[in-house]
Amino acid sequence: MEKPILKPKYFLTTPIYYVNARPHVGHTYTTIVADTIARYKRMRGYDVVMLTGTDEHGQKVERSAKAAGVAPQQFADTIAAQYQRLWEELDLHVDRFVRTTELRHERAVHRLVGQAQSHTPGCIYKGHYEGQYCVFDELYVDDPAPNAPCPDCGRPTERIREENYFFRLSAFQDRLLEHYEKHPQFIQPETRRNEVIAFVRGGLRDLSISRTTLKWGIPWPEDDRHVIYVWYDALTSYMTGIGYGDDELQWEHYWPADLHLIGKEILRFHAVYWPAFLMAADEPPPKTIFAHGWWLFEQEKMSKSRGNIQLPQPIARVLGIDALRYFLLREMVFGQDGNFSREALVNRYNSDLANGLGNFASRTLAMIERYFGGEIPTPLGEEKISNRDITFKGFVEGDLAEIPDFYESYQFSRALERIWALIAEVDKYLVIQHPWSLAESEVTAENERLQTILWTAAEALRIVTVLAHPVIPHATEKIWQQLGQNGKLADQQLDQLQWGQLRPGTRIGKTEAIFPRVDKDEAVERIETMEQEMRQPSAAKTVATTASAAQGPSRISIEDFAKVDMRVGQVKSAERVAGADKLLKILVDVGDEVRQVVAGIAEVYKPEDIVGRKVIVVVNLQPRKLRGVESNGMIVAASVPPDGKPVLAGFLEDVPVGSRLK
Repeated sequence: MEKPILKPKYFLTTPIYYVNARPHVGHTYTTIVADTIARYKRMRGYDVVMLTGTDEHGQKVERSAKAAGVAPQQFADTIAAQYQRLWEELDLHVDRFVRTTELRHERAVHRLVGQAQSHTPGCIYKGHYEGQYCVFDELYVDDPAPNAPCPDCGRPTERIREENYFFRLSAFQDRLLEHYEKHPQFIQPETRRNEVIAFVRGGLRDLSISRTTLKWGIPWPEDDRHVIYVWYDALTSYMTGIGYGDDELQWEHYWPADLHLIGKEILRFHAVYWPAFLMAADEPPPKTIFAHGWWLFEQEKMSKSRGNIQLPQPIARVLGIDALRYFLLREMVFGQDGNFSREALVNRYNSDLANGLGNFASRTLAMIERYFGGEIPTPLGEEKISNRDITFKGFVEGDLAEIPDFYESYQFSRALERIWALIAEVDKYLVIQHPWSLAESEVTAENERLQTILWTAAEALRIVTVLAHPVIPHATEKIWQQLGQNGKLADQQLDQLQWGQLRPGTRIGKTEAIFPRVDKDEAVERIETMEQEMRQPSAAKTVATTASAAQGPSRISIEDFAKVDMRVGQVKSAERVAGADKLLKILVDVGDEVRQVVAGIAEVYKPEDIVGRKVIVVVNLQPRKLRGVESNGMIVAASVPPDGKPVLAGFLEDVPVGSRLK
């Protein structure tokens, strides 16, 4: 009896996300990258495990829970559930989800500490620390000045003095440098590797790995006055998820990790502290740590404290999961910073997905349906095809050789550039060959030529679908079914993908638009509105409840209605919002102040026509930005069927400015 062929393993992780705030696009980006790599590796025949999770201990969580008026565990449960629900909504295939408050994780941390103490005696010792500490980054700061700024986040630090257990990091300086030298792929990209080497060569200080002034954490083994400091705790979760201390067979199969994906702000902890902890315990370090850049929103790193985060759900719900995935992987060069823009997002959707892949798929399949009754036609033999066909085939075969290499080296934007260059090449091929003209001919040779052209286009579509699947899995699966292909697209092996595998006579499936075009202004406004509602759920609920009462038979109380503050306002000035066809920026006097409001009425009302007009303004909405312009209120208008044209609400009598509607 033959032994089953064992697949090579591939174990990759995202950071263990901190639960001090809900997940945003920055967290989502890293997890989508991990999911893309996992899908790609499975299509290369690997046994893949992707791990993510939540880091739930530490002073930030303790303080955030206190501010929310709940226990730390309850606070952590709430945020951890938000991460899990988000990954499910985005259809990210998480194989292992680890929470640092789990008992199995506590056992793993205790084991790693114990192994370090037994394998490298003296690497952990007890002492006292006195100095500045950054609560936000869980980081001790060398600067002795009171309230010295944290070198990572710039916030003021706090003075602390306490008994700690220390890890003798200074003893691992030479071993770390030797490891970096022997394993040049250990830290990527190269710029980050150079930063870490320079940091380690500058000298390492011993590291505090416990706290006594904090109780929300894992107790130190046999010394419960101490809790284990966050990095020894959090980093060990990469091992917890694959059975460290619980399932030795699983642990030995998957460790060391093949890839840790992290943001550049936590590189030092992963590339210096983590391998030293593992060396002390006689465990192998991960093979590669890749530190990617930040998503910048309004030219600053996304963060809750800056208030400039973008939530992923509105994008996925308005444009689809694949549009979110495509934009994040196409727009940012992996390893560098990228600028997030809702306008750029919608432009990418319309140009690359709707006009590009979507149009290519629908046009090709529609012609096969129209001209060949929905069956893939039979092409001419190689001895009869044209030079243009041969050139096109060579172009595709070059992509088949290079695009997987881009995935392999995490150059996602380059891979997508090449795939979309192939789509453009097919479009050019069809324009030159004009199959729609050949379809009108009754000449046999021209009919055979038509068969070859449409088979060639369909074969290119099949190959594009397979190559793009790791990035846009849902759309490509639909195209795969429309092409009439058997089995799941995810089961296709990239190593076996070749030109010429599309079988003539295959019946195509029912065709439908994959990426319908959207109106840019409308899509951006919907995303911004949903973003605002998710950030301010209580205010959104009040407005939504009132709106639903106007649309249907459900009732609200007078107390609910009283929460909506509507005033009579008079327009003082109006102008168009740059780059937006539907939006006007309006200054409106509401009695005690002049408000700036953005309204989607520009297609119906000219700016000069509404100056001086009295309108109804909802004045107690949370401010929000539309196309980068802040709106402090909402002008009430009716939506008139059938096209939803806005008509401003007004008065027959003269009503004083500032009067409240009730």
